[in-house]
Amino acid sequence: MSKSRNLIKKGTKILTAKPFAHILSSKFSTNRCDYCFKSFSFVYFSGKLFKCSACQSVYYCNKSCQRNSWPIHKVECANMKRFLPKVVPDAARLMARIIIKLNHGGGEEVGYYSETGYRKFKDLMSHYADIKKDEKRLEHFMYICGILMEILGDISMPNYPELIGIYGRICVNSFNIVDLDMNSIGVGIYLGPSIIDHSCVPNAVATFEGTTIIIRAVEDLPCLDWSKIRISYIDILKTTKDRRTELQSSYYFWCNCKRCEQPEPAAIAAAKCPNESCMDPCSPETDACRKCNTELPQNFKETFAEVAEFTGHHLQNMKHMAYLDVSKACLKKQEGVLHPLNMQHIQTLQSAFDSAVSLQHWEEAESYGKRLINGYLIYYGEIEPLTGILYLLIGKIQLYLEKPKQALEMLKKANSILTITHGEKHSLVRENLKPLLCQATMEEVYDS
Repeated sequence: MSKSRNLIKKGTKILTAKPFAHILSSKFSTNRCDYCFKSFSFVYFSGKLFKCSACQSVYYCNKSCQRNSWPIHKVECANMKRFLPKVVPDAARLMARIIIKLNHGGGEEVGYYSETGYRKFKDLMSHYADIKKDEKRLEHFMYICGILMEILGDISMPNYPELIGIYGRICVNSFNIVDLDMNSIGVGIYLGPSIIDHSCVPNAVATFEGTTIIIRAVEDLPCLDWSKIRISYIDILKTTKDRRTELQSSYYFWCNCKRCEQPEPAAIAAAKCPNESCMDPCSPETDACRKCNTELPQNFKETFAEVAEFTGHHLQNMKHMAYLDVSKACLKKQEGVLHPLNMQHIQTLQSAFDSAVSLQHWEEAESYGKRLINGYLIYYGEIEPLTGILYLLIGKIQLYLEKPKQALEMLKKANSILTITHGEKHSLVRENLKPLLCQATMEEVYDS
């Protein structure tokens, strides 16, 4: 009886938290509220925005956000003005805000993760020794310190070890705050949620409503045991080698989760069988398909290596900006060479989809999105925010292309996922998904 009473069902909200400190990414500074991150396209107040008249650097959606931001901003304001016309780097601004907060008693602020369990800023791991041995991070730290000296002015600065400790806590414990499409728009430090460890097969997910973080279970759990709750710290659409490398370099641990310890799926680095009717993944090292015995072309190993190198080079260059023409060139090279579930092929489709959506090339976007689905289901899993959002975006595109029947099917799949990962009351579900579902239902009935 007690086990049943303690059961945490998938979709259950297990933790919410406001940030201890947060910053809006500078590239969104003129079109989002600096405090709550709302987009200005939806939050006009009497036809105008509230801009800080002193520093001329930050905007607010209303007077309430401006007042709530003032305890920290009043200290940074004059210094930001002095830094103009240069833009304060995001990492430096977040570190400055934490220093300001700690100087005003913020070290005593607690973030609860249970009725009695809580964390203070000092409880967050700093990885002090790892940071000191990390040349790249140490160089970045020194750069940030130089900016802090300039923008903090007469504000009392922590000593050198304390500064490294603050910097380390930011590096290892910060969350990327994402918008409704899961695009990063800022960074926050959350005290309670910092207790949650990583897995490449997570049983919980983090989503955001503005700057509030929400943790939900995506599996049925026997009880709420924080030592067993796992989220993913990184995008897991990567090979085990790449995931482990990123986790080691960013968070200083070697991942030994179930997914990392198991053999990779056969298709992850596989070639396509020359037999069009055979979908079995082929090793580029073999001479023939293991299933249908179709022989691979002569010099196929060299061709495969060339395509993989070409794709890897362009994917690295498109890490921060996807280009449709480059993505299409990669996909062209991959035809008949990479298996449809090859990780590089999936990542290229993702770049093509993102860039087609950005350019409003809707027919191409629909095609790339549909081709992405199997890869998402294999590598992300079904109950994952990005899988749900992919279905949502495809359904939205199909509605625009006047394909209500197909759109309704996609949106129903999105609904089955996003009501678990985000909840019925989340603005993504309430304001985006549900109206689209109603529209698709009405248009499908009308067409039939």
